[in-house]
Amino acid sequence: MGGREADAAEFAGAFPTLDEVQLTQLRPFGAETEVARGEVLIREGELGADCVVVLTGELEAVAHYGATGDPVSTPFKPGQFVGVMNLLSGEGAYVTVTASADSRVLRIPLARLRDVMGQDVTLSEIVLRAFLLRHSLLMRLGTGPKVIGSRYKLKTREILELLARNRITVTWLDVESNPGAEQILRGFGFTVDDTPVVLVAGQPILRNPSLAEVAAVFGITPSSSKSADSYDLIVVGAGPGGLAAAVYGGSEGLSTLVIESVAVGGQAGTSSRIENYLGFPAGLSGQELAARAALQAQKFAAAILVGCVAQSLSSADGLQAVGLTDGRTLSGRAVVVATGARYRRLSVPRLRDFEGSGVYYSATEVEASACSHGVAVVGGGNSAGQAAIFLARKGLHVDLLIRGPSLESSMSRYLIDEISKEPAITVRYAAQVVELIGSDRLAGIALETRAGGRAEIDASGLFSFIGAEPNSDWLGAGIERDPDGFILTGPDVASPGSLPLETSRPAVFAVGDVRHGSIKRVATAVGEGAMAVRLVHERLLR
Repeated sequence: MGGREADAAEFAGAFPTLDEVQLTQLRPFGAETEVARGEVLIREGELGADCVVVLTGELEAVAHYGATGDPVSTPFKPGQFVGVMNLLSGEGAYVTVTASADSRVLRIPLARLRDVMGQDVTLSEIVLRAFLLRHSLLMRLGTGPKVIGSRYKLKTREILELLARNRITVTWLDVESNPGAEQILRGFGFTVDDTPVVLVAGQPILRNPSLAEVAAVFGITPSSSKSADSYDLIVVGAGPGGLAAAVYGGSEGLSTLVIESVAVGGQAGTSSRIENYLGFPAGLSGQELAARAALQAQKFAAAILVGCVAQSLSSADGLQAVGLTDGRTLSGRAVVVATGARYRRLSVPRLRDFEGSGVYYSATEVEASACSHGVAVVGGGNSAGQAAIFLARKGLHVDLLIRGPSLESSMSRYLIDEISKEPAITVRYAAQVVELIGSDRLAGIALETRAGGRAEIDASGLFSFIGAEPNSDWLGAGIERDPDGFILTGPDVASPGSLPLETSRPAVFAVGDVRHGSIKRVATAVGEGAMAVRLVHERLLR
């Protein structure tokens, strides 16, 4: 078959071979079947596909990438399994899987695969790592669904961000720079005015869709086994703090619902590498942490709804009511607010013109692949340091720009040491971005120093990690906050008898970066999420 072979050597662990003991452990979770050569097991775009393990024989997975549809094929031999991250979300299959020889396979349904990952640490590690690494491979090849749209349209950028944050691999065909994009549109009878257009195999074509429609097609909003609108615990925000509250709430028997507007993992989910989290000496990516935590929450029957935006919070008759932008109102006996914080925007002309086409607020494979040469990272905190190291290791020269005279007061020592060892990173002190250079895409930036000097540097990307603003506007006037908008809790609120982490409204708790006085660390947010559930029990017993 024509096309390129996937280079598994670049992704150690992406195509592991299970031993006989591991295969024996897997067998009770699936059904063994015989398949003849040429038989199709999974079709591209198929929803709810099984995880397929090869016992004997050989399978071939074929996908398509780029605008030309050139195929990329990967063989799977005995002991290997077919699947990527989208399998866990119930999204349509990216590949067509065919038996290239008479074979015997083990087919494991999604629900049972989650059981495996919840019960067996070793198998969970192997499967999750392989899925994440294959996701990186598919992203580099540009395989799977396609988004056709203009970089200048806000909706195009919103769709791409939604998909990237949820680890969905797509090929973006920019109508401004890709001649094939308009040709594909004409083939479907569309014009540029109809964009963004989303193409997913086996699904209706989406023309100028809403984020909710995109989320539904890609399986980002998982169906909940709970049909009621009332819960013991509603968690707003699926960052580390919110996911920890979901895990502990579900494990302790509370009917728990998590509401997340963009993606599981929150701001931490965009981190390329978290190296100071207890229990992971080699570090792990924010995406990996988010995927593990979400699986754990679902193991304990917590429902997670992505693409749902909370817009109000009120109380009546001992229940808390969370209003959503889609018109629904959900009620709970208690609420944990874990909506985190967002990075502030730079005060520089034309910033919004380049957002999504050169200016970014996260550093993942998606953003790195959009940059062709040097980049600039603005900020002196840990997120900026992690982004600089990640981008440098992707072969990009990085100018790290900070306003102060040193990194010591704002960045962890281990990151400072890593930056000092990385020849591709140049730290520029007392530097401020004053101008963005470029026409349709960022080409460079102009800097000004405190001494009044000016310099211009080439930059295909500007990554901004400056300060933080709490995502607390939706709460209204009923929840006390400090002058910067961070939520007051415990002894800081005026209400007598408030529990630690409890807001000025009884049975409403706040954890993580949205809370006044929080320590901006993943481990702290996780601890607060777990602690909040203990306090929820205490409040409900009063």
